This record gives sequence, C-alpha cells and structure tokens, in this order.
Amino acid sequence: MALWPVGIKKFYHYFTSIASFVLLGLSLVLSGCNGDPEVSDQPEDAEDPDTEIGDVSQTALIYRNNCGGCHGQNLISFVEREWTYGNSPEAILTSIQVGYPNNGMPAYGNTFSEQELQGLTDYILSEIEGKTKAMVEAENPDLSGSTASDDLTFRLETLTDEIPGVPWGIAQLPDGAFLITERGGRLFLISTNRELVEVMGLPEIVAEGQGGLLDVVLHPNFENNSYIYLSYTARNPNNASERTTAVARATFSGNSLDQVENIFTALPYLSSSIHYGSRLTFDTDGYLYVSVGDRGNRDAYPQSLDNHLGKIHRIRDDGQIPNDNPFFNVQGAVSSIYTYGTRNPQGLTRHPVTGAIWEGEHGPRGGDEINRLAAGNNYGWPVISYGINYDGTTFTDLTEMAGMEQPIHYWTPSIAPCGMTFLSGDFYGAWENDLFVSSLKFEHLHRLKMDGNTVTGQEELLEGIGRVRDASMGNDGYLYIVVEGPGRLIRLVPEQ
Repeated sequence: MALWPVGIKKFYHYFTSIASFVLLGLSLVLSGCNGDPEVSDQPEDAEDPDTEIGDVSQTALIYRNNCGGCHGQNLISFVEREWTYGNSPEAILTSIQVGYPNNGMPAYGNTFSEQELQGLTDYILSEIEGKTKAMVEAENPDLSGSTASDDLTFRLETLTDEIPGVPWGIAQLPDGAFLITERGGRLFLISTNRELVEVMGLPEIVAEGQGGLLDVVLHPNFENNSYIYLSYTARNPNNASERTTAVARATFSGNSLDQVENIFTALPYLSSSIHYGSRLTFDTDGYLYVSVGDRGNRDAYPQSLDNHLGKIHRIRDDGQIPNDNPFFNVQGAVSSIYTYGTRNPQGLTRHPVTGAIWEGEHGPRGGDEINRLAAGNNYGWPVISYGINYDGTTFTDLTEMAGMEQPIHYWTPSIAPCGMTFLSGDFYGAWENDLFVSSLKFEHLHRLKMDGNTVTGQEELLEGIGRVRDASMGNDGYLYIVVEGPGRLIRLVPEQ
C-alpha cells in the first residue's frame, strides 16, 4: 500500500472511529503486547480489527484478526506458558473482562458481548489442549528452496533455530559471530561454527511484560575497545515495583562481559511494564541514539521536555550529553533529548548514504510510523495520529498540525513493526537502500522500496515465517533476521 493522500487518510480515520461494531482482540498478560492504562489503546502486537465477521467460525476469526499478531496465529504464546493470573476458564475470562492495564491488558468487559468473551476463552483453551511447543513449531513453513521477490530471487540459510525465549536484537561481531539478546534477560553468542553459548556478566535485568533485555549494538571502534551496548529494563533502586529503560556499556571478552556500567537511565521510573522502546544505533559521528517509549502514559510525557519518556535521545559513547543537542541549554528540558512526541519506538537505524537516523514505532490501532529524525523535531504523539483507540473510540481528531512532523510512511491497519534496517552493499541489486521492517502482526519481513526519502512501493516477504523481531545488516554484507517461535537467526542469501 502506497502512502495515502491526507484526505483519504482523514476519511479512513473518521470512518473507523465511528464504525458501529469494532472487533477487538485478546491481550493477556506476559504476551509482549501493549495497552495504554489511560485508555483502551491497542496492544502493540495485536491485529487490527478491520475484517467483517460472519456467523461461521466467528470466534476463530475474531482471534485471528485481533489476537493472532500478539499471541501468534497458532496460539503459541499460550502453549507451555506460566499463567500469572491462572489458566482456568474463570481466570482467563476475568483477564479479558477486567484487564491488567499496567501489564498491557486493557479491560474489555464493556466492549465484547458476554458470548464473545466466553467464546474467546473457550477457543483458547480448546485449541491449546494437549499441544506442546514442539508440536506447534513443527507446523512452521518450509524454509528450503528459493524465494522470488519483485526484484530478487534469494534463499534462506538458518544459522540456528535453538534460541530460547523471545530473541530481540542482533549484532554481528567482526569475526562473523553474532550476539543475540533474549528478552527474558539472556545474551547469546552464536559462534562461527554455529554453536549457541550464553554470555555471562550482564547487568540486573527486569523481565516483566514487555521489559527485559532488548537491543544490542557494537561501538563503532569495537575492534579496538571491545565495547558493546545493551538496552534493558532496570528496576528503581528505591522502589522495587518501578522500572524503566536503561543502557549499559560493557567490554565483551570471550563469553562474558566486563566493566559493566550504566550510562543512561530514562526517568521517571514507573510501575507499568509496557512501551519501553528500545533500540540503539550509532551515527557517523559516533553518537549513540536511544529510543524510549511513553510507558503507556501518552498524555503525561511525550509532549513534555522535562522527562525522558516518548523520546529519542542522543548521547556520547560514555553517556555524556553533547552540548549541541537541541535542548541542551533549554531550562527545564532533559538535555539528552534529540526528538520527542513518540509512542513506542522499536525500530532505529542509520541511512547508509545520508547518515540520517530513521525511527519506526507502533501506533495504537493503526498509525504505525516510519520517521526520518532531525534535531528538535516533534513527531506529534499523541496530539496527531492516524490511529484510534483499541475499542474504536478516538483520542484525537487530528492527523496533522503545524510544528509537528508527518511520517515518511505509515500503516493502517497496523503491521506491529519491530526492528528495521536499510539494506546496504552490492549483494542485493535493486534492494539497495530499501528499508526492511520486521512485522510481528503479520509474521513477515516488510520491504519499503525507497527513492531517497520517498516510499515508492512495498512488498511483503517471507509471509508466515513467524514473528520477526529484528532485521539487521551484517558487517559481512548480508541481511539477517531474527524470528521467534522457535528462535531462529536467518540469513537471506541472494541467488545470482
């Protein structure tokens, strides 16, 4: 879908906001989904309900269109899981009706009918009965053979399919090995002979809700200083119930981290466990960019400069603040802020030609965005948006405003974007400089065909491959993706 004209966007925004019946999805706790505790905002990874439901298999369609993007079309997140609030029919029904907003589960008791609530509960329990993760994963698509895209034929090479938990970020080491973060709080090294080894010496990580160990990036001068950077969820040392996004720097040696130090902490700490962000990337001048979500408090933080939340930050490699940051000398402003007005940015990458930093973020229900960042810009959340609340109500009637940036591209319905990268190098022909975005909702790799800063087309690749968490260019010139369910690191190899 190409970028729509503004008039059509506004019509769609208006139409969806007044639709007489809205299909909503289930988002139970510990799913990795988001909800806004202030409103019935959409869980991050959930499907957008824009498919009309008929009488046949109604509950299955509601699940597929509204819940499958978060919990897996095959319900894998419910299989062999630990149920914080219980897995009895009564407990699941209560989760849907009452919700747990701080953990990303809105309350839907006033939105679903009693029959729909009970139907979803029964459907989940019946579909997972007797299943194991191994049984579900055995149904994954065949990755052998060639895949033809619009401009390139390629094959997939699986480096490993044994990453436990939810893999999140990728960084390739100079020797060709990989570091892979796992949201549950583990860092793995995949050696050049494809052995999986856990790296020790990590900082204390809180793996709750969407929190945990998130991104990993190497210092531009890694070969000389061995520095790596990790974004993760840290606990408030003065209040164990509160947490936030933090960044640590460490030296990587063998299979362990040394000299671990925290160089960035997003304030304030909050009790919610959603909308952390967080991606890391370096620019060509050696500055580190850190994306931080609004933590589900959209009305309090993204438009205010006195806090770190709902912002992209620019810091030196040791955590110090550059004095040319746009708000460095602004009284009352957090000096690390580079841009603001951001919801939950889980994509951050550098353009290989211009060096500009680009950001990708989850919208609520609709309105996922791709933005090209520039110092001091306001990207509008939540004053302007192409999304609506998860229950079909609106939180803004505005899609544009003076002083607020329009996205380079946006998706309605949502694709639930996660990690992203520009393709660079000579291996991939017509793909060069295109933007590749991982989709949690539709379980594919999304290609945006680029002409400079303009999206000229798009293509869905590897449909049904699983929930793609990150896409990254390796220093060997190949494009890599990391997928969950099972955790796999996959290389896309062009066929000449």
